[in-house]
This record gives sequence, C-alpha cells and structure tokens, in this order.
Amino acid sequence: MSSAERSLSMSSSMSMQGASGFSSGASGGGANPADENAEPASTLSIFALDYKKHEDIKHMLDSNKDNLKLEAMRRVIGMIAKGKDAADLFPAVVKNVVSKNMEIKKLVYVYLMRYAEEQQDLALLSIATFQRALKDPNQLIRASALRVLSSIRVPSIVTIMMLAIREAVHDMSPYVRKTAANAIAKLYALDPELKEELIAVIAKLLADKTILVNGSAVQAFEQVCPERIDLIHKNYRRLCNLLVDIDEWSQVTVLNMLTRYARTQFVDPNKTVEGDKNNFYGDENNSKEKSENDGEDSLEKRTYVMDSDHRLLLRCTKPLLQSRNSAVVMAVAQLYHYVAPRSEIHVIANALIRLLRHHREIQTIVLKCIASMAEKNKDIFGPFLKAFYVRSSDSSHVKRYKLEILTTLACATNISTVLRELQTYVLSPDKEFAAQTIHAIGRCASTIPEVTEACLNGLVGYMSKKDETIVAESVVVVKKLLQINPVQYGDIIKHIVRKVDKITVPAARASILWLIGEYSERISKLAPDVLRKMAKTFPDEEAIVKHQILNLAAKLYVMNAKQTHLLVQYVFNLAKYDTNYDTRDKARLLRALLFQADKCPALSKHAKKILLASKPAPLLESIVRNHDQYTLGTLSYVIGQAVPGYTDLPDYPLEPSDSSIRNVEVIRPSLSQDESPRKPSSGGKKKSTTSEKFYSDEEENDENEGTSTEGPDDEEEEDEDGDEDEDDENEEEEENEDDEDEDDEKPTKNIHQTNEYEQLDARSPTIIENQPESHESTEGEDTESDDEVTSASEDTTDDDADEKTIEKHTLSFNKSPSNIAISGFSMATITEKSIAEDDLEAFLGITTTSTGAQQSTTKASVRDDLQNLESLSTPSTLTYIRQYECLNRMTGQGLQIQYRFPRTPFQRATNMVHIELTFTNTTPNNDIRSIKFIKSKSGVNIQGFNDIDQLPGGASIITSIGIDFNDTTQSASFDISIDGRQLATSVSIPCHVGELFQPKFLNEKDFNQNLGSLRGMHEITGTLNVNETQISKFNFTTIQTKVVQCANVSSVPSSSGDSTIYRFSGQTVSSKALVLIAIQLNISQSTINLTLNSDRIILATMLLKEIQQAISTIS
Repeated sequence: MSSAERSLSMSSSMSMQGASGFSSGASGGGANPADENAEPASTLSIFALDYKKHEDIKHMLDSNKDNLKLEAMRRVIGMIAKGKDAADLFPAVVKNVVSKNMEIKKLVYVYLMRYAEEQQDLALLSIATFQRALKDPNQLIRASALRVLSSIRVPSIVTIMMLAIREAVHDMSPYVRKTAANAIAKLYALDPELKEELIAVIAKLLADKTILVNGSAVQAFEQVCPERIDLIHKNYRRLCNLLVDIDEWSQVTVLNMLTRYARTQFVDPNKTVEGDKNNFYGDENNSKEKSENDGEDSLEKRTYVMDSDHRLLLRCTKPLLQSRNSAVVMAVAQLYHYVAPRSEIHVIANALIRLLRHHREIQTIVLKCIASMAEKNKDIFGPFLKAFYVRSSDSSHVKRYKLEILTTLACATNISTVLRELQTYVLSPDKEFAAQTIHAIGRCASTIPEVTEACLNGLVGYMSKKDETIVAESVVVVKKLLQINPVQYGDIIKHIVRKVDKITVPAARASILWLIGEYSERISKLAPDVLRKMAKTFPDEEAIVKHQILNLAAKLYVMNAKQTHLLVQYVFNLAKYDTNYDTRDKARLLRALLFQADKCPALSKHAKKILLASKPAPLLESIVRNHDQYTLGTLSYVIGQAVPGYTDLPDYPLEPSDSSIRNVEVIRPSLSQDESPRKPSSGGKKKSTTSEKFYSDEEENDENEGTSTEGPDDEEEEDEDGDEDEDDENEEEEENEDDEDEDDEKPTKNIHQTNEYEQLDARSPTIIENQPESHESTEGEDTESDDEVTSASEDTTDDDADEKTIEKHTLSFNKSPSNIAISGFSMATITEKSIAEDDLEAFLGITTTSTGAQQSTTKASVRDDLQNLESLSTPSTLTYIRQYECLNRMTGQGLQIQYRFPRTPFQRATNMVHIELTFTNTTPNNDIRSIKFIKSKSGVNIQGFNDIDQLPGGASIITSIGIDFNDTTQSASFDISIDGRQLATSVSIPCHVGELFQPKFLNEKDFNQNLGSLRGMHEITGTLNVNETQISKFNFTTIQTKVVQCANVSSVPSSSGDSTIYRFSGQTVSSKALVLIAIQLNISQSTINLTLNSDRIILATMLLKEIQQAISTIS
C-alpha cells in the first residue's frame, strides 16, 4: 500500500466518531463499512456534530488516483441504492464529470441524474461540460448527458435543451434517440409553449424504424399531444407489426394508445349495419337490386364487416396475451374489451385466469377488472367458475371480488353449485366475509327467480344463529327480498317480528321495524305490541332505530288511531326532547302531519297515502357498480374516483375513417430523362421518347391500385418506409422535373412576363378604370393565367406542391379581383364573390370584366346558380361575407388585417376552424415586406399562414389559417413579424359560438335516434313569446335564415309532414360532438319552443340565447 493511500485510510478512520471494527484498505475491492456505520449524529447524541460526514469519500473524490475515485463513486451509488441521502456530496461528485475515465464518468452521470433537480444551481455550473458530452463518441455518455440536462428543471436552459433534443433525434445511436424521446416530456412540462416544435420532433421519432425508440416516442406523444391522432396514421401498421418486439413497458404505452386510436377511427364492431359494402368495382346496379329483393329480416342479419386495419390490430396484439408481464396482459385485455367483437373476447379469459397466480396486489386488480367484464360478457368466464372459489389464504379484497364474480356468473345452470359454495363461506371465521356472503346469496335470489324461495328459507334459518353479524345481515337482506312479493311471504314476516327482542344490531332492528310498519295490516295484532316495547327502550336506541320507531308510530296511527293514539303521543313526546336534532325534526314533521291538521290541511288529508305509498323493491347492487364509468385498468378505475390527468375513452365514430390515410406512399426512383414518360404540353404537342416503357399502362395502374388499397406486410413496410432523407431528395428531384416540364410547356408569350409586384405597380387606378376598353387583351391574359393554373395542377402530384402553386397565382393581380383589391382599399369584390364562383368562371371561360349585355346576363345566371349551389353546401351565406378587424392600421404600422369565417373545411386539419385573413397595406407608396407567422400565445393549436414576401402599397391579399378552439369561445392570439421585427401587439381572433360548428347532414330518423342519447342533462330548452302578427310570418325560410345566421348547421328534411317543427343538425369542428336543434311553433298559444341537445352544454346554452335573440327580430 502506498503512503498516500495509507494516509487517506488513516484520516478516514479518524473522521468516523464512534465507529468500531473499521479496517483500513480503502482501495480494496470489498465494501467499506464506514458509510454504513456513519449514521446521523442525532442517533448518537443530540449535541454531536456531523460536519465530517462522508469526509473520507470527499477526500477520495478529490484524489488524483482514478482507482480511488472509482471506489468512492461505487460507494456513493451503493448508498443511493440503499435509500441513503448523498446530496451533500454533490460538489465533490460534479467536479469529476470531466474525468477521462469512462467508468467514473458513467457513475458520475448516474449520480447527477438523481440529484440534478435538487441541486440545480451547482448543476448549472457544468452546463458547458454536458454540452460537450453530447458530442462524445460513446453513446452512453451522450445519452447520459442529455438525461442529466433534461433533469435540470430551470427555464433559462430551455433553448439549450431544445437544441440538444433536436440533435439527438438525428443521432446514429438508437439509445440516444430513445433518451431524446424520454426528455421531450420533461421539456414540455417545463415550457408548454414549445408544443408545436416538440410535435415536429415527435413526428420524426414516431417514424423511426428502431423498436428501441418506438415505445419512448409513443410515450412522448401521449404526454405532449395525444389529440394529434393524425401523427399515428402513417405509422399505425408498422407499430402493430412491431408490437411484439418492443420492450414490455413500452408495449403497455403503445397498447393504450392503439386502443384510443381504434375507438376514434373504426366503428363499433358489435353493432349491425343495414347495408353491405359494394364490391371492389362498385357495382351499384347489383347492390340496388339486392336491396330491393332483401326484406327487413335479412337487413337485421347483415353484420359489420371489419376494417382490415382493425383486424390487423387484433391479430398483432393476440400473441401478447402470453406475455410474462401482467401489465401487458391487462393492456391487451383492455383493448379486446373495448375494441374487439363479442365473439372474439373469449381469448382473454385464459390469460386473465393465469394472472391470478401472481401476488395478491395483482390478483386484486385483475379480479376487479374481471368483475366488470363479467357483467357484460358472462359467457367468457363461465367455464372458469372454479378458478374464483375462495381460498383461506386469500386477502379480504381478493375474497370480496371473487364473491362478486361468483354472484355475477351465477345462472340457472350453475346456481346449485354456487349456492353450495356460498353456504360454506357463511361458516367462515371472518365475520365480515360471512356477512358479504349473505348479501351475495340475496343477489342470487333477486336475479334468479327459480331459487328465490329456497334462498329466503335459508336466510330465515340463519336468523337463529348465535352470531349477531350473520343474523343482522340476514334480516337486512330478507327485508329487501320481501319487498319483491310481500303477499306470498306473510309467514316469514311474522317470524321476523318475533325476533325483534333478540336482535341487537341497529341496522337489523331498524329493518324489522320498517317491515312491521309497512305491512302492519298483515300483522295487525302484533304491531301495536311491538310499538309498546319499543317505547320503553326508545331513549337507549340508536338514531337509525329511533327514526323507524317514529315511522312505525305514524303508520299505526293512520291505520288504527283509536287503539294507538295515546301510545303515539307518548313516543312523539319522547322524541321531542331527544338529544339528536334529526330525531327532533322528524318528530316535529310527523306531529304536524298527523295532529295539526289546521296548519297543513292539504297534507293531512293525504297522510295515509303519503306514509303507506307503494315503494319499489330495492336492488341488491354490485360492489363495483360505480367504477364502470372509468376506463378499465386505469388508476381511476381502481380507486373509484377520477385522478388528475385521467381522460375517458372516446366514443366510436358513426362512420369509419378512410383506410387510405394509413397508406404509406411509395417513393419510386426517378427515371432518366430519356426513359421518363413526358406529358403532352398545353398546346397539344406530343413529346417523343427515345425508349418504350417497360410496363404497360394497365399494369402500372393495377400496381398502383394494389399499393393504395392493400395493407403492407411486415417486409414490405420496411421497403415502403425507406430513409426519409432519400424521400426528401426524391421529392425535390420530382419537383424540379415538374418545374422543367412547366417551363418547356409554357408558350413563348411568357417570355415577357414580369414580376407580379411590378405588374401591380404598373397598373394605376386610371388603367383600372379604363379596363373595359382593353377588354380583348385582358381576356387573353386571363386565359393564359387559367391555362397556367391548369398545367401546374396537372403536373404537380404532391398536395403541398398544389398549395404552393395556387398561392403563387393568388398574388397575381390578373388572376381574379377577389384576391387583390387596390384602389381605395375597397373589399367589395372580396365580399361579393366566393372562391367557388371564381373557379366556375375560370372553367367556363368567363372574364371578370365585361361590358356586353350578353356577358352580363351569362355572368348573372352563373352567379344565381352558384348561390343556389352554395345554399345547399354552405347554407350560411350571410355569415360567410361578414368581416371583422383583428389588427388596425395604427397598431399594425400600416398593415390592416381583417378576418372572416368562410364556413368551409380547413384542408390541412379537419378539427380546425377555417379562417380567411385579408392583409391590406394601407400605405399607398411603401411596400411591406416579409410578413411571417411566429407562434401562438393563447395555448390553442394554430396552423399559421404561409409567409408573405412582399405586399405592395395599397394592395391586399387573402390567406387562410386554421385554429383549433377546442370547443370553447376563448380568443386565439398569435404574433406576427414584419420585415424581421415582431409587432408589439398580438393578433387576437375571438370565435363566435356559431362558428364552432359545422353541418352534419342527418335525416329525420337519424335525428331522432341521436336525440335519444342526448336527453336529460344534455338538453336545453327555451320559450319565446310572440304576437299573432309575428307568428304568421314564421315559415321554414325565415327560421332557417335566422338559425343559419347564428350557427353553421344544416336543416334536417322532414318526412313526417309536420310543418310546425323545424330541425337542424351540426357537430363541433374540434371534437365532432353533435348538436341537435328543434324549433316548434305553437300557433294556438303564440309561442315558439326551442330545444338544443348536445353534450357540449355550455356551447348549447350560448347558442340558444343567440337563436332566441335572432328569431325575436323577425317582424
């Protein structure tokens, strides 16, 4: 041993006060007991000092010897593993983060991951070291550095964490990418405003082909953006196929996500449908003939045809039922319970029964889930009845749930076996379990009429037992059973009455007294004597018994007042001075009802009907009856109440989603210039190719159809996914080729085409006013622009490329006046013409400026047709043209922004409200450059507009954004920048309640069917009083105009012929929740009844007020 090591060992032994048996040799491989003996000073003496605690470890960490540092770190990690606090060693440990020894550095990062959040200030001093470690050649060091960096919860390093995660996502090591996915949730919790940027990172990770990354990516998706279900579409099939290879705990996360995905994309497999799907080629004639020949009986027998992706999910998750991890098995069972057809749920029974061999904690949760499943699907657990027999070694919770399952599975075929088993449990030394068994026998008697009498006789026999708990529970259960048919069991009632003196349990005595009072006419001789005995012991009884004594006295008084008058008065006087205020109040109420008729004569007349009214028989309910409202297997389900973060499973959609959204696009390698087929130019010329195609056109079409309709196999998915970098390069090459084609196909007239903004500047207001004189040239230019749009849309295959092409032509002044208005900043052309009108004009070849009468007539007729067409598709014409200002020219530095709700779907996201923004440059001589959307500030999801490079003075341009208001009227705020400078004032867009809806086309039958599920708390009603003059002016046209003016809904055609009821239907844009509106005219009373049904009750209330106000304006 060296002198340095010897001195360190000596100083270590001297620093430990009161430690005995300490041996030197700190550099040895064995565990040093110094850290175990060094307990806090308070355990030795309250006056002892512990300022030298862990002093030897600190000296070893400060040493120059790597072997001493390594030994010290091993001891520190050992202390952490034993649950001891090592936070005071943080300064000494963090200095070794720069060590070149790989083993030391790994242990230091393990320590830092544990204490970085507690010692944030000291950890911040090593940020530069962590950033350098992100470039370390060792993947474990890179991952550990990222993990420690994400554990420092300080807002000032959010930017550093975001950059680190972005770089780690592209790391070659899957372990580092997995760590980056785990860090996303920590960063989101630290700064929720980074949600949009994190979603882009999550989308990249979800497309990762490494199974090590998939689970963590899905976990990040669930914690950051579970509502963005569109991110799963392209990865759905790959996740299903790779599910068996993912680690166990990631399998649980993916299974829960896929369960929620299936509930939103597929229809309920347990509901029958009225129509079969058409065949592959859509032979509509054959389907019509079949529908005419089939009757109503055949329609009911047609079953649901499962989607291929739905079947893929069930097929890929079934092998996981053999997993050794109980959580995985439970997740699969949950998926089958909520997603699979009833005919296939039986496969989970064996797996769940196997889990009953695990620890009692797992048994409790599994049995509780089985109890809920058995209530809806008794057949799947029927063959395993013996697996639920109670053992003496079972815990109280396990016994309780097994008893519940046995009661649920009891039926006419196995009731004899179940009752024999329950009779054995009654004799159990566990009295609480015996009482629960009696309750279970009562449930069997109430659900199976064949054994009701036998169970009653057995329960009456248990009343003679010596155990008061069994006797009391028997009385309570028998009392409930007797209410089912009291006439048949009069002798049993008399037998119970004679037991009243022997039973001392308050609940049982109260039950007997209630039976005597309720059926006193059958025991008219015994009832007054029982009341006499109860009056003697009244002061000593429990409150529940006193209340039933008062009830008995009141019932006997109305039945036989002469015989019981004095006795009832005596009992009421005793209750008048009782110490319990509930008892005093009850006595005062009954006294006023019976003896003080002058105070309440109306009630006193009906006292007998009130006290002896027929009462429904109580239900012997299940012990898990209140837990079914929560999702199976969740913590909320286990504890019986909602916990923070819990979300219900969504309901099945009425219609399945299109399976093509889950198709993965195959990027084929681009052919050479000689081999690639050329498209004909717009002028009609055909370009020749030097070589023939390898495949015929028909073979290519068949191949493409097979790719888009059939789900890919495991091996094909890997080929189809490909490398994303290669995909981007291929897309760029295709775009370049398309651009070259466009350049080749354009006529020579485009040589003189100038910049769009130069055209704007060149066209002065004078030229615009004199435009009709140069009609021919304008018509030619319009034709050219339309041809260019047509050729661009034909050559461009990608959706994004289409949008870019359309936006580029939108900036052109000669495209259509509805897009840009220059003179006088007038928006009249924008509000008078719709997008559909411009498209139809371009298709028909009608110019936007015409002077001839014939052209005016044609244009007017086209516009009339368009208005009729729009009234069918988007009935909200009035609101379509209404504009609001969200940024005035003063705060916008010359930029004015107006918005409107076009009431058309937002193409980029179906759950967002489509909003058109009109940007106007109010400065006539200055151009506004580089208008950009920065970020959302209100916490709502916003799809921003594309950047506007330049907006000339006096010009306007229209662009679109999408906002997910999440079914609320909260304003959506976002920031924009002009020429690289952010505006001080944010742009705020409030949403009117009617714009949160979109039309949902229903017929009257579907309307009434959905109305049945939206009753009760989901219904809001209102009444509007009008005079006779007003009500005569109400018809379908006036009411539809006012309703559509308030909300984006559609009318429901009436098939009943009732002209006084008008129905409208819609759904919320965000969550697709139905809203049903019914307006009924009551002509005789001159009133209008309005009814709104929706589970979004707040929105329905707001909408009802607006509709009432709008209808009241009809005069």
